[in-house]
Amino acid sequence: MTTFQNYARHNEIGANCYVLETGNCRIALDSGMHPKEEGIDSLPLLDEIPDDSIDAIILSHSHLDHCGSIPVLMEEQPNAPVFMTPATFELADALLHNSVNVMMSKRQELGITEYPFYTHRELDEVQERWITKGYKKPFEIKEGVKVTFYDAGHILGSAGALIESEGKRILYTGDVQFEDQTLITGSKLPTENIDTLIIETTRGASPRHPEYTREKEENMLAEAIERTIARGGSVLIPVFAMGKTQEVMTMIHKFKEDKRIPDAPVFMGGLSTKMTIIFDKHSGSSPRNVPGFKILRDMEIQGAKQKRRRKSTPIHYRPGAIFALSSGMMSEKTVSNNFAKSFIDNPKNSLLFVGYADPESPAGVIRASERGDYIKLDPESEAVKFDCDMDVFDFSGHATRDDLLEYMIKVNAKKTILVHGDPEATQWFADQLAEKLPTTEVIMPEIGRNYEI
Repeated sequence: MTTFQNYARHNEIGANCYVLETGNCRIALDSGMHPKEEGIDSLPLLDEIPDDSIDAIILSHSHLDHCGSIPVLMEEQPNAPVFMTPATFELADALLHNSVNVMMSKRQELGITEYPFYTHRELDEVQERWITKGYKKPFEIKEGVKVTFYDAGHILGSAGALIESEGKRILYTGDVQFEDQTLITGSKLPTENIDTLIIETTRGASPRHPEYTREKEENMLAEAIERTIARGGSVLIPVFAMGKTQEVMTMIHKFKEDKRIPDAPVFMGGLSTKMTIIFDKHSGSSPRNVPGFKILRDMEIQGAKQKRRRKSTPIHYRPGAIFALSSGMMSEKTVSNNFAKSFIDNPKNSLLFVGYADPESPAGVIRASERGDYIKLDPESEAVKFDCDMDVFDFSGHATRDDLLEYMIKVNAKKTILVHGDPEATQWFADQLAEKLPTTEVIMPEIGRNYEI
């Protein structure tokens, strides 16, 4: 018998963790940390997984909501190796070490005594059980249980996992993007003979404009940059350090080569440089749309610390420049948040968003504001007048709901399990599948319930 359990703390996008039991083998699928919660509330329900009961852990990719609590799970599952792609290994290593620093800071500033959940040394120790596997190279995690990674197209190293056991084929997509992005190529997940599909539903409640094309969106971004620099202003693009930074840098490089924007200086700040070094390292070994292109080698980036012993150049405002600074949601005490305090009150400037922003984050507050409003970017600072241009562009690393639905229909699995989505998103897919695939059993997994698949 093969079973599935959802150990996320809530049915929403956040701290992902699932357990698949098949062929006398228990496999954990991801173990994340909720970016909006703190302390124990940010973790999956790991205490409900019996100690030393997991045989193997599969890490689909290196975003915090999928990998953030991997060291915690590994401490409770001391005999379970973690399987991931080589790029995910390096990105997760960098992200989790940064997470230790963030947790230590929050322990001091917010008095969250549970932090840090793990130390730098403990992270280094558990990495002895991290095992890398490439795409389309099947491997056994236990006798009779075979796993194959397929490119999920979400970020560098992201993988869907095909698990074959007891005559069944189970596919866990992780986060997936079927369209080509600027740098990262679209997903190549299998579609044949899938018995159970475990699939993300992130954008189920977000229909895309019917006339959208990525080419049009890139053109509008280039025009916004060109227009701003022509009037003597600068551009601030808040970016997530992993994935979005590298996509935006590739777009800027392309815009300059095509003469769509002037050769303006480009600044990068925060954790982005460290992640970009890893992206560049894998430029020749991972699928991408610009073969051989290395951001830090082929672009003149200001403010980027490229060598361990070299200090980062301080980032100060100057007109006629492009600032791609993390974090993407402009969270308090990040480079983009601090920089915005002396940026958004200048009417010559433009603030350009290229990714998701939680409505309660500083970026979300700005996006919901009117020009002329005064905005507190953090509780300790004076409110700043919002008096620059602002635009929002859709360069999501997640597949649209129509693409996800098309893939589900093409796979036509006996059972489809809808995960990684807010309730209204998963419900949209459930309603669509009930109409279009009436013979497919659709599961919106309740937390902790055991489902036979």
